[in-house]
Amino acid sequence: MPSDDWHLTQDLDAFLDRAGAFLRSEPALHTVPLTVTENLRTRGPHLYGDGTPQFGYLERAGTVRAAFFRTPPHWLNVTALTAEEAETLAARLAALGEHLPGVNAAQDTAAAFAAAWQRHTGAAATLTLRQRLYRLGTLTVPEPVPPGRPRVADAADRALLVRWFVEFTEAVGTGVGQDPGEWADARVARGDVSFWETPDGTPVAMAGTTPEVAGQVRVAGVYTPPHLRGRGYAGAVTAEVSRAARAAGVREILLFTDLANPTSNALYQRIGYRPVADFAVYDFT
Repeated sequence: MPSDDWHLTQDLDAFLDRAGAFLRSEPALHTVPLTVTENLRTRGPHLYGDGTPQFGYLERAGTVRAAFFRTPPHWLNVTALTAEEAETLAARLAALGEHLPGVNAAQDTAAAFAAAWQRHTGAAATLTLRQRLYRLGTLTVPEPVPPGRPRVADAADRALLVRWFVEFTEAVGTGVGQDPGEWADARVARGDVSFWETPDGTPVAMAGTTPEVAGQVRVAGVYTPPHLRGRGYAGAVTAEVSRAARAAGVREILLFTDLANPTSNALYQRIGYRPVADFAVYDFT
């Protein structure tokens, strides 16, 4: 397969014009590129960093077979590839002198691309994160429900949202991908982040959902401060935002977990989430 079957662009509209239907053909597996490109389209190209976003798609005989995006300085994110397709993409990007910090993809694709990148650049590749994508089946509220109630975050909660967003990104080790204040403002404007609060009105956990694209949303930003964990707050607020998404008519409600955290994986399965696919992140040095 020639590497020139890969078409690269910095034009988001041109990318979506060619690859949008392909991404929407598998909304669950493509949840991240669907969400990120929608955020870039609606909120601007520098939402995730100062670098210029890069996009690409693999097209043969007029049919798009794969796609990728990157929002520098973050990892390359690519849809499922064969080993041969991973090889040609790595060769193309290496020939252009790209300096990638890593790759995020379905586990076999990530491993194939990491190996190809090593061959073409000499960079060392280290597996740093294994994730599982889940889809909501039958929603079950975990028992016992902790005292308190859910509440949608509003403008008065901005400072807390900013602080918890920073703490969450530090805890999961992804780094702050966007300005915390902008993140909080957008979530308040959309009304898609909720707290679980105690009977006296104190927020003790949060969870949100990404914007709906192609009939799917992803539960994201589930966070409980360390000193409040183990009391059922995360399960309660996750069940609430999942319920709200289903009530709004969303077809697919998804979330990612860190496979190194058995507690969260067990919790989400008790709520009704079922495995879809495993993903991996490799860092390049």
